[in-house]
Amino acid sequence: MEALDNIVEFKSSPEIREKLYQYGIAKTFQEGDVILNENAYIKAIPLVTSGNIRVMRTDEDGREILLYYIKAGESCIMSFLGGLHHDTSKVKAIAEEETEILFIPIDKVSELIKEFPEWLDYIFRLYHKRFEELLEVVNAVAFKKMDERLLNFIKKKCELTKSHTLYVTHEQLANELGTARVVVSRLLKQMEDENIVKLGRNKISLL
Repeated sequence: MEALDNIVEFKSSPEIREKLYQYGIAKTFQEGDVILNENAYIKAIPLVTSGNIRVMRTDEDGREILLYYIKAGESCIMSFLGGLHHDTSKVKAIAEEETEILFIPIDKVSELIKEFPEWLDYIFRLYHKRFEELLEVVNAVAFKKMDERLLNFIKKKCELTKSHTLYVTHEQLANELGTARVVVSRLLKQMEDENIVKLGRNKISLL
C-alpha cells in the first residue's frame, strides 16, 4: 500500500487505505491521454498516485483554458460533485505526463463518506483548494495582462515539473491560456530579449 502514502493529505487510517485498494481500479495513462472528456458521465473518482493531470474547460468555439492541475496525492473535486449527483463532466482531464490513477467507483465513494469522517474532510480540503485555484484563474483573466499570465504560467509549470526547462510548443501554451499562438510567440520573444527566458525548438528555459 505504499502508493497510497501519496494519495491522502490527511493522516488516514490503515482501514481506509485498505478500502481504497479494495474498491479501486488502477490504470496508467501516457502523456497527452484524455482521462475524462466534457459531457461524459462520471462513473468513478480518480485518485492520482503518481504524475500530473491538467484540467481544461472548452468554450463553444473549441478554445480551451487551463483551470488547474491535479498532482499526486490529489483528486478532482469536479468529478466528486458530478459523480455524486449523477451529472456529466463539465471539464476535460488530460495526463500531463505518465500518470497512475486509482479509480474509486461512485457508489463506493458514498460508502467511504459514511464510514470514514477523514474521507469527507479530504473532500472538503480539495474543494477549498480548487476553489482558490479557480478564483486565481478568474482574477488572472479579468485583471492581469497576458504577459504576466504567461510568465506566471511558465513558473507554475516549471514548479510542477521540478525543472527550469519546459518542453512545450507555443501552440500548446496558447491553448492552455486561451489565447492565440502569435500572441504567445510575441510575448516570449520579448521575455527572451529581457533575459527572463531562453527559447529553443519546442523548449523554454526559465532564467
